[in-house]
Amino acid sequence: MSPEWKKSWLLTAVVLVIGFGAAYGLLVGKGGPEPAAIPMSVPPLVDVVQVRPSRQALTVSTQGTVRPLREINLVSRVAGRVEAVADGFAAGGFFAAGTPLLKIEDYDYQFAIARAESQVAAARQRVAEEQGRALQAKREWRDLGSEQANALFLREPQLAAARAALKAAQADLGAARLDLERTAVSVPFNGRVSEKYVDIGQYVTPGTAIAKVYATDVATVRLPLTDRQVALLELPLNYDNETPDTATDVVLTARFGNRAWQWLGKIVRTDANIDVDSRVVYAVAEIERPFAREPGSERPPLAPGLFVDATISGRQLPAVTALPRTALRNDGHVMVVDGERRARLKPVAMLQRTNEQVWVQGLDEGDRVIVAESAATVAGMEVTVSDSTRVAGGAY
Repeated sequence: MSPEWKKSWLLTAVVLVIGFGAAYGLLVGKGGPEPAAIPMSVPPLVDVVQVRPSRQALTVSTQGTVRPLREINLVSRVAGRVEAVADGFAAGGFFAAGTPLLKIEDYDYQFAIARAESQVAAARQRVAEEQGRALQAKREWRDLGSEQANALFLREPQLAAARAALKAAQADLGAARLDLERTAVSVPFNGRVSEKYVDIGQYVTPGTAIAKVYATDVATVRLPLTDRQVALLELPLNYDNETPDTATDVVLTARFGNRAWQWLGKIVRTDANIDVDSRVVYAVAEIERPFAREPGSERPPLAPGLFVDATISGRQLPAVTALPRTALRNDGHVMVVDGERRARLKPVAMLQRTNEQVWVQGLDEGDRVIVAESAATVAGMEVTVSDSTRVAGGAY
């Protein structure tokens, strides 16, 4: 064995001994862990509000589109050429009830009246003649000394036919006069023309559409309401054996000309059916004189087609509490702190909510409701109540 190989082997052995020694010292010679005290758990800090339920009425917000109370297609009932139209007979024009919107040429109808009057005169003459003949027949029969007279001899059928012919002639005269009146086309309500289809010089026939018009005395808005919203309102439900004696106030708001305007209306009825697709109830609001200008006001008219936001006054409800939105949990409960400073779940009935607030029923005077917490809080857990306790009641 050469001296170099002996030297290498000896060096390797020394390194192994030193390595095994160091490993033994680290694994076996290390001291054991010293026992440490278990830290005390601190109850989570929560913010609460102390509630004071009160009796109050909540408002309901919804939306709808303005519609006229009456809207009809105006048609001609006689034939003829349009010879004149009113100044207001144009799209957007206003008219008063009974004002002729257009005039149809009436010469043919005046001729028809003249012929009918002639027929009436001839029928009256025939009646008079038959009455005279009947009277003469009665005298002749009496002179014969017989008590039972023949109806035909007494000219009773002839007189009845003459009287019937007179009535028919008078009816024809009335129809001719009615046709003459119909040459002046009017509407029995104050209104506005939304579309017109004929003009001067155009020939129309019975049934020809003349214009589309709507009433301006009252405007309506159909407002969709969910089941929860209906519970907050006093609605006229329209029973078939009684007339609704209540009308709920509603404020309509719309933007026009980059400004917000308001109108006051009344909910007067509900629709006959519940919508089968959305399952909502439609309440109908009416606004009187939607086109009237108020003295000193720049408010525009409430025109059909305008989209409005509606705020409906609700009925008085007992024991209502307003809370921050964070207080209500997804399962319809709130967390309250009891006298032992422990969190407890309490069920509530949610009436209404916004992005910031929620209105509920089911809380008692003095309940402390958790509205914010520093960590996840579960029922039965002891909590620490923040010093900044607030009071929540009818409005938060």
